[in-house]
Amino acid sequence: MKIEILGTGCAKCKALEEATKQAVAKSGKFAQIEKVEDIMKIMEYNVMSTPGLVIDGKVVSTGKVLSVDEIVNLIHQK
Repeated sequence: MKIEILGTGCAKCKALEEATKQAVAKSGKFAQIEKVEDIMKIMEYNVMSTPGLVIDGKVVSTGKVLSVDEIVNLIHQK
């Protein structure tokens, strides 16, 4: 599983990255977490509001910081 956090480094982006790391640990699944800060790559996902969360190439959230439990639920849906 590949999880990407889309964002340019703002506080919300960093908070989502930290919550994602905690969620992966809590889920017990193996996931590669990648931070995407390149604005062109972010735009390729048609994300206009960061932070964005992408799981296995599919945008699952934009513009908000999800809770650890919300991210765990998204991971288990995969």
